[in-house]
Amino acid sequence: MAKNRKILKVIRSKPTIEGAGVHLKRAFGSSEVPDLDPFLLLDDFRSNDPRQYIKGFPWHPHRGIETITYVLEGRVEHGDSMGNEGVISVGDVQWMTAGSGIIHQEMPKGDAQGHMGGFQLWANLPASHKMMDPRYRGLTRGEIPEVSTGSGVTVKIICGEVKGTKGPVRDIVTDPEYLDVTVAAHSEFIHPAKAGHTAFAYVIAGEGYFCREKNPFTYELEGANYFDMERKAFIGNNSLVVFDDGDQIVASTESESVRFLLVSGNPIREPVAWYGPIVMNTREELQIAFEEYRNGTFIKHGGKR
Repeated sequence: MAKNRKILKVIRSKPTIEGAGVHLKRAFGSSEVPDLDPFLLLDDFRSNDPRQYIKGFPWHPHRGIETITYVLEGRVEHGDSMGNEGVISVGDVQWMTAGSGIIHQEMPKGDAQGHMGGFQLWANLPASHKMMDPRYRGLTRGEIPEVSTGSGVTVKIICGEVKGTKGPVRDIVTDPEYLDVTVAAHSEFIHPAKAGHTAFAYVIAGEGYFCREKNPFTYELEGANYFDMERKAFIGNNSLVVFDDGDQIVASTESESVRFLLVSGNPIREPVAWYGPIVMNTREELQIAFEEYRNGTFIKHGGKR
């Protein structure tokens, strides 16, 4: 019998400010890295107030990681040191492998009503690939397949496989999966999970419960007030569910539907030296990266300062 993955912890996203003054919610960051390896960070930049996002993320460097941007509302204008430029629109994905170094900017613009919505995930690279050539994959909404299971579940497949359909992003060193899952009311989603892979779900609409359990006291809850004695059986918007190991992930609903991002990947299990937009294995490598950025030798492969 397949073993359902249990919930290790639930993390409530926390408000923070990044870039030139972008107000967002951070689902997880540096303090959660040991539990979410190979993933480093997940930011939720949904907002209906242009003042909270319009200053954007001006030119900045990355090295040693991949950044994955998924837009649900509005648009993000981008450019980078490899000469790529364009717009990430509704339903589009930008999968950027910084590798040895890239300098880019991302400027959220919102839609006609001022609505902006999307997520950025950072995935680590192992030491063997941290200095690989940078690469960029821009995927339009039409390139991302959507699968219906016939039981009230629809899945957009950015990376990974569902019911024999594969997403367009492949050949990534950490073997990740990135799905956008919607489960209708009174339905259930069951998805196989690779043994040993880290897995989490980030709820972005509605509410549901996971692992076929409704006891919220069986797992740790981060982001709650110290004196908050209320625990809900259903997990809702802006909450991150971290799973333990097992054969499959189960998400269930009752009177309300739920939508969540389901992400998994193979842990790297290497030291993490992290400062700002650069993630390496040692402090010495970090120092070299910032020195190279200051003296203009940061870009190693096919780009410009």
